[in-house]
Amino acid sequence: MSPAGERPSREAVLDAFAVESEPDRSTLERYLRLYPEYAAELVDLSRELRREIPEDDAPLSAADQALIEAAWSQHAKALPAAGPDPFAALTADDWRAVARQLDVPRQVITALRERRVSLLSIPQRFLKKLAEAMRCSLTHLQMSWETAPLSSARSYKADGKPRAGDQVTFEKVLIDAGVSDERRAELLTEDE
Repeated sequence: MSPAGERPSREAVLDAFAVESEPDRSTLERYLRLYPEYAAELVDLSRELRREIPEDDAPLSAADQALIEAAWSQHAKALPAAGPDPFAALTADDWRAVARQLDVPRQVITALRERRVSLLSIPQRFLKKLAEAMRCSLTHLQMSWETAPLSSARSYKADGKPRAGDQVTFEKVLIDAGVSDERRAELLTEDE
């Protein structure tokens, strides 16, 4: 949708949402988490897409079909290629380096790596630094957050079937990791 590292434009986000194969509630929620700045427009578009359209049994003309194919082809070229999971590409040593670079306990990095932290609760400033430390674009990081299963990389014996845990806020993870109030305030601020 846009060059690596840049936030996509409103039009690019709305175009991408409009051609989703299933623009249902979960798709809308994913877009709202990724692009909260376009929330009103996304909700309006979602409503518009769900509107009942009277059935027209007449087949499309060859010209209409050609226009649709051309538009779809153009859109397909504009979609970013689904790259590898940036979380999976890093080794244990890489994760230690990320923790040092961001000056947070490894416990915080583990929670981020396992996607136990709600993406919406992480300040954009911190996300940019995390993406930089992971050597990927901010958009790639955000997209991989939403598509990855919420499963732990750890293995345990359990009585029941494993299931994804609920996500928690970034602030809660920092508190649980024993990050000082002063450092926590620095990490949670949006200002540079």
